[in-house]
Amino acid sequence: MLDLKRLLQDPDGTQAILRKRDPSVDLSPLVTLDQERREAIQRDEQLKAEQKAGAAEIGQLKRTGGDTAALEDRMRALKEEGRVLEERRKAIEDELIALVEILPNIPHGTVPLDLDKKNNRVIREGGPRPLREKSEHHLDIANRLGWLDFEAGARIAGSGFPVYVGDGFRLECALLNYFLERNATAGYVPMGMPQLNNAASLYASGQFPKFREQVYQVPQDDLYLIPTSEVALCNLHRDEILEPERLPLKYTAYTACFRREAGAHGAHERGLIRVHQFNKVELFLFTKPEESYDALEAMTAHAESLVEGLGLPWRTSLLVSGDLGSQATKTYDVEVWLPGQQAWYEVSSCSNCEDYQARRGNIRYRDPETRKPRFVHTLNGSGLATSRLFVAILENNLQEDGSVRWPEVLMGGRVPA
Repeated sequence: MLDLKRLLQDPDGTQAILRKRDPSVDLSPLVTLDQERREAIQRDEQLKAEQKAGAAEIGQLKRTGGDTAALEDRMRALKEEGRVLEERRKAIEDELIALVEILPNIPHGTVPLDLDKKNNRVIREGGPRPLREKSEHHLDIANRLGWLDFEAGARIAGSGFPVYVGDGFRLECALLNYFLERNATAGYVPMGMPQLNNAASLYASGQFPKFREQVYQVPQDDLYLIPTSEVALCNLHRDEILEPERLPLKYTAYTACFRREAGAHGAHERGLIRVHQFNKVELFLFTKPEESYDALEAMTAHAESLVEGLGLPWRTSLLVSGDLGSQATKTYDVEVWLPGQQAWYEVSSCSNCEDYQARRGNIRYRDPETRKPRFVHTLNGSGLATSRLFVAILENNLQEDGSVRWPEVLMGGRVPA
């Protein structure tokens, strides 16, 4: 959530920047409500001054035997006006919060202000060259090898829920183990997190209220299946004040991820490209504000090293403002080449959210100089999501005999029968 004071310091300038993320952003209702709130506060101060003066006058009249009836009627009227005014002021503040909490974060100054994601800037590339330009589609490869069963998944849960079979499941587990071990070696503390979270957790991480319809619900328990373990990790220190020497805090967690993905998707996204349930290892950091952008560069470099270790073609793009997630101020996408799709697909998105999530979750640290609480900065990144990497391994490592060569870091590069 953005700082309301910051928004109102320069509403026109802030609106112009936010419209480079979302052209529909309109801050004029905020300005109008803030003016009404200021007028209510000013009138409340006037009422209190009148009541104070009236109380003194009533006391004086009583001491001299004067008639206080009219003045007491006036005081009762002022008190009632104050009560109504206080209710309206609280309603205005609720309206202001409701407007602010759906606004996206303000892009960092180094982010290109552009609405078209086609203008994302490729800043690094790696992996083997030349690329395999064409390949059999991963779904056809997996079906032939018996590694995936989408038909069984559809019977069990519905479309978009894959079943991994035999060596397909072993490959999935090998990827997860590889990521967790590499992340732990890099200083991220492995965490086992709940995959059902409450509404307060999804609010703090930024999914609620704007993206509530994209989340699977368990209404009888008021719980929700998480779209990413970022949600759970973000809330590890909700409503806490951290001591500065504990920062940065670096966590990694594996969970299944659940996304409704409402809306139609093209035939090119069949198979594992876009599913309702997938596996992902997450990276999450709590940092001091002055350290967060260096931390973003380090996190992104680590995500790149994970893909590099798998021997896959990859590239990293700096996202333009129009392609940023709602919580992020700056994001790098690490992508792999999928020859069966003839396209680059994101496998890790590393973002700095600054204090956007910390404000929503009231996550602070004690400033070592002033000893006053300040909001931390939070960062998140995939480290990594497996489904598209599964695709990349099948399509890039397909052998002449129809087998698939596993990356060397996964079980010694074995080629399953």
